[in-house]
Amino acid sequence: MIVTPLFVIFMVLVFIAVWLFVNTIDKRKWLTFIVSLVLAPVVYFYLFYPMLNIFSSYHHEKHFNAEAWEDQPELRYEMATQIINDSLLIGKQKSEITALLGKPEWLGWDTTLKANSENKWNYNLGFKPGAFNNQQECLELNFVNNIVESIRPYQLEKKFE
Repeated sequence: MIVTPLFVIFMVLVFIAVWLFVNTIDKRKWLTFIVSLVLAPVVYFYLFYPMLNIFSSYHHEKHFNAEAWEDQPELRYEMATQIINDSLLIGKQKSEITALLGKPEWLGWDTTLKANSENKWNYNLGFKPGAFNNQQECLELNFVNNIVESIRPYQLEKKFE
């Protein structure tokens, strides 16, 4: 575990909350302090931290790796930030994209053609962690003359039945 300033601040806040609660049970300061000192880490790791993870949208990010992309499609969202921010795929040909990402999972809709377009490749990135997240992360690659011109991340609402 890495001790960061944010971790210390949260632990102090949890300690104060536990101390105030225990102080309502018993007014002896020395006993309240000892019980709070023992209970604060337990409350932090078994109550506060899990609730923080449920309601925050933090997730790990990884560097792009073609092998991990293929082997763990449910964790592709971890690599999406680097793909988009570093423009890793911009300027690459369809054959290079197929070698890196595999064949497109579905083709995007082109309103001018009113049909699926061979120049809009879509990939499923999985679901970011979170208790109330029903948004499936997706990535659309737009090709012009068989070369990636732009990358567009978007979300699809997934209905679980």
